[in-house]
Amino acid sequence: MTTAPLKQIHLAAHFPGVNNTTVWSDPAAGSHIDFDSFVHFARTAERAKFDFLFLAEGLRLREQGGKIYDLDVVGRPDTFTVLAALAAVTDRLGLTGTINSTFNEPYEVARQFASLDHLSDGRAAWNVVTSWDAFTGENFRRGGFLPREERYSRAREFLATAHELFDSWDGSEIVADAGSGTFLRDARAGAFAHKGPQFDIEGRFNVPRSPQGRPVIFQAGDSAEGREFAASDADAIFGRYGTLDEGRKFFADVKRRLAKYGRTHDQLKILPAATFVLGDTDAEAREAAHEVRRLQVSGQTAIKYLEHVWNRDLSGYDPDGPLPDIDPETGENTIALGRASVRQFRDPLETARQWRALAEAKNLSIRELVIATTSGQTFVGSAATVAEQINTLVQADAADGFILVPHITPGGLDAFTDTVVPLLQERGVFRSEYEGTTLRDHLGLTAAQVPSGRRAATS
Repeated sequence: MTTAPLKQIHLAAHFPGVNNTTVWSDPAAGSHIDFDSFVHFARTAERAKFDFLFLAEGLRLREQGGKIYDLDVVGRPDTFTVLAALAAVTDRLGLTGTINSTFNEPYEVARQFASLDHLSDGRAAWNVVTSWDAFTGENFRRGGFLPREERYSRAREFLATAHELFDSWDGSEIVADAGSGTFLRDARAGAFAHKGPQFDIEGRFNVPRSPQGRPVIFQAGDSAEGREFAASDADAIFGRYGTLDEGRKFFADVKRRLAKYGRTHDQLKILPAATFVLGDTDAEAREAAHEVRRLQVSGQTAIKYLEHVWNRDLSGYDPDGPLPDIDPETGENTIALGRASVRQFRDPLETARQWRALAEAKNLSIRELVIATTSGQTFVGSAATVAEQINTLVQADAADGFILVPHITPGGLDAFTDTVVPLLQERGVFRSEYEGTTLRDHLGLTAAQVPSGRRAATS
């Protein structure tokens, strides 16, 4: 009887920045915008031989009740600026950026990613996301113009158009022959024309084919449309399931969709986000995780979060007291415009009913309820326990790896790098050195090829 070879684990690091895992009040926390923070974080990830660093994107400041929501860290610097700067201080680490397909144009995004891929020698990746809310759209000329149901159709055409631009160079045009005075083999290099429902553009793409041909494509949606989009067009999906049962269901569902697009299981990597808390012992880690959750969900944060469901001002309520006895206010005008946590509560009256029942059964205060009903740490324990947890999930096909989200910036990845990574390396499930130079190499993906029809047309 032969045993299957161990799967190799893929690991990446999410720079925490502006999100609900960040504990900015911790004395160990540093700046979320100073370049030194990005450098420390990226170099730690590269020292650990991670596949890539991941940056999220925010196109508008979070607000609540018409005021800036300052309980998270406020603001994000521009993604491309940060990644381009990090390309100069790292050598192998992949550089992944979230760029919106709703409020950008294919030409500018393709040009920026092709440039980043050149500057980094083939380490660029694009997390393609959509946005449908008018709140974000107010920052743009076409504010809120796109109906929610059209966001994936625009995203698909956006990505297809970007691929046409990337493929407008096949990589053989530049000969730079000083003897004959010939620089370009084909004077038609970069020519493109796209006519579709969303985009009608024609011209010349001005960045020659980059080392990867195209950036690695990530997708982050969990809806049926998002899963299908990932199966058809993405190289990796930024998943949300970090448990065995849910992870295996998601893994199997997305992987089975690949066949209809002529793709195999290894052509799409499933990489859920994962938080973690380490300790010298499992008991110490559990105690630390409890304290981290209390720092992440302060009394103020708990009230603000509850307002997402109740859709009304609850500032007069005690976070250590019981839930409000009034019902949520329903309607389209939400108190926290543009926040994903508002959109996830499709039936606030039913959510309030369930939460009241839970709070009564367990005698929970508002703050305790919010802690109980929001995501905790994915991995908690000693280094050995966390290494075992990660390896178990990957070998059981609940994931291909994880994108780690520490709660401290920029040093939150240090302990994981120094303690967990060596144990995974000893197990033979994680690299000790980079074997390739591009992000596609790290992920085990083949280089993007120019479609045969395009190559024939330009030769």
